[in-house]
Amino acid sequence: MAKVLTDLPIGAGVDATKFGDGEAFAGTGDGALTVVAETSVGKFDVTQTVQTALGARTITVDSSTHNIYLPTAEFEPQPAGATGRPTAKPDSFMIVAVSQ
Repeated sequence: MAKVLTDLPIGAGVDATKFGDGEAFAGTGDGALTVVAETSVGKFDVTQTVQTALGARTITVDSSTHNIYLPTAEFEPQPAGATGRPTAKPDSFMIVAVSQ
């Protein structure tokens, strides 16, 4: 049976979470990478929020370099009242790299 240890704030539109080096990472579509760590025995806190890029919500952590990679693109402006994921601009794919 799983047990919830804490509930912490992260950005909007989370797609992925990863774990590495005793930390948890959450990438969100609003362009924030939230870093959570155990700050004392059984207590977890947000230790850092890194601004990345809009749409950079899928993540991977390289366990050998400890770098974090987030793919995204530049997006067309959303029309007023539009919902859902915006359209990516052609040829704008990028990988955002975050070093620890």
